[in-house]
Amino acid sequence: MSSDPAHRHIHFIGIAGAGMSATALMMRDAGHVIGGSDEEAFPPISTYLETLGVPFRRTLAAENIGPEVDLVVLGGSAKLHGEANPEYVEAVRRGLEMTGFPQLIARQTADRDVTVIAGSFGKSSCTALMAHILREAGKDPGYMIGAIPAGGGPTGAWGSGPMVLEGDEYIVSQSDRRSKFMLYDVDHLLVTSLVHDHLNVFPTWPEYEAPFKALLARVSPGATVVLKGSPSLRAIAADCPVAPVWYGAADSGWRGRDVVFGETTSFILVAPDGAELPLQTQLLGAHNIENIVGVAAFLLTRGLVTPDELQSAVASFQGIRRRLDRLTTTSRVPVIEGFGSSYEKARSAIEAMAPHFPGRPLWVIFEPHTFSWRNHEALAWYDTVFKGVARVIVIPPPLHGAASHSQLTHAEILARINAAGVPAVGAATPSECEAALTDLTGEEVVLLLSSGPLLGLPASLPALMDGRFG
Repeated sequence: MSSDPAHRHIHFIGIAGAGMSATALMMRDAGHVIGGSDEEAFPPISTYLETLGVPFRRTLAAENIGPEVDLVVLGGSAKLHGEANPEYVEAVRRGLEMTGFPQLIARQTADRDVTVIAGSFGKSSCTALMAHILREAGKDPGYMIGAIPAGGGPTGAWGSGPMVLEGDEYIVSQSDRRSKFMLYDVDHLLVTSLVHDHLNVFPTWPEYEAPFKALLARVSPGATVVLKGSPSLRAIAADCPVAPVWYGAADSGWRGRDVVFGETTSFILVAPDGAELPLQTQLLGAHNIENIVGVAAFLLTRGLVTPDELQSAVASFQGIRRRLDRLTTTSRVPVIEGFGSSYEKARSAIEAMAPHFPGRPLWVIFEPHTFSWRNHEALAWYDTVFKGVARVIVIPPPLHGAASHSQLTHAEILARINAAGVPAVGAATPSECEAALTDLTGEEVVLLLSSGPLLGLPASLPALMDGRFG
C-alpha cells in the first residue's frame, strides 16, 4: 500500500483504541472508506467516534467485514489475533490483507516529513499542541494523537504539510515486540521524558530504556532533535547522531520562568540566547508548562511558526481530554479528570492541583487500570504516589489479562496506600463511590485518575456534584 493509493475500504478491528481510532480518522481524511468494530468501547472514545460519524459495531462478527472491505487493520490486543475472533477468522478465510495501525501509518507516511513525539509521559499533550499551533499558523499538518482534543476535532488528519506522529514505546503486538515508534521514519524528534513504565512488557529499566536509545539512533541526518533536559535522557544522548536541542533545564536550553498559576497561567519563555516571549495558557500544572516549552523549542528552532503565531495558538489551546479537564460547571467542589496510566502521570496530575487550588483538600478517585498499576513489581508506587492527598477512593483493578502477569488484588492496593499514611477506601460501583463522597464539606477538590472507564463516573459524577454544591 503506497502513500497515495487508490481509495480503499478499511475495517478496523478494535477501533476504539486511541491509536486505532486516530489512524482510522487519518485514513478517512486521506479519502479511504473506514469502518470497524470493538467489544470494549467505552467513553470518551466510543461517544467521540459516534460524534464524528465513524461507523463501528460493538460486537465481533464475521458479517461485520462486508464484501467491499479490502484491508483489515488489527488492534494489538492478543485476543483479537486468533480463532476466538470471528472477524480475524473471516479475514483469513477471504485472504484479505491484514496489518496493524503502526505498520499502516509507517507505510502511508514514508514520503512525508515526519516528526515523532515520544516520551513516557507528555507525548499526547505535546502532539496535540504542536498540531494545534501548526493548524493555527496555516500549515495544514497531518497528525496522529493518542488522546481526544478537549475542544473537539479529530485525533488524526492527513493534511498536506508537516506530519506529526505520537510515538508510543509500547510493543506492536504480543508477536511483534518492537516499540511502535520504531516502525516510523524519524525525520525530526521530540522526546518529553524517560521514566520506567509498562512493567508488564519492560520488566527492567535497561529493557525500557533500550527502544528510546534505538529511536535516538534512527533520526535522519540533519534532523532537529529536541530533548527534555532530564538525567535519564542526558544519559542516552550520545546515541543520537545529531546534537540535541535541550529544554526544561534551569541552566541551559529553552525554559520557562516567572510562572503565575491561575485560571489562566502566564509565564516567560526563555530561549538559549536569552530572548524572551510572554505566554499564557489555559492548561493546569507545571508539567504542562514544560510541555509548552518543549513544543515551542521545537517549532521556533525549526522556524515553522513565528513568535506571534506561537503566542496566539498557545493561548487558545484547550488541551486534551482526560488531562486535567474540569468536568463540573457550577459546583464549588470541582471535579477534575486526569490521566493516571503510570506513576509519573498520576503524580503530575496530583501535583498540578496545589498551585491552582491552594490549601484545598484533594480527594482522588483512582482506578488501577493499566498492567503497570496491577503488577506486584509496581507495588512500591503506592508508597508515594498519593503523597499530599486527603483521601483516596480505589476502584478494583480489572481482571482482563490478570493471568498474564503478577496481578495485585484490590485489598493489597488498599493496604499499601493506607500503610503509607493516606486514608483509602474501596468502591466497586458508582453508588459506592458516591457514598464514599458523602463526607465532602464543599472545600475539597475531586480528581479522577485512570486510563479506563472509571465506572462511568466522568459522565455521572459532575451533575451530581453540580446539584449538591452548585
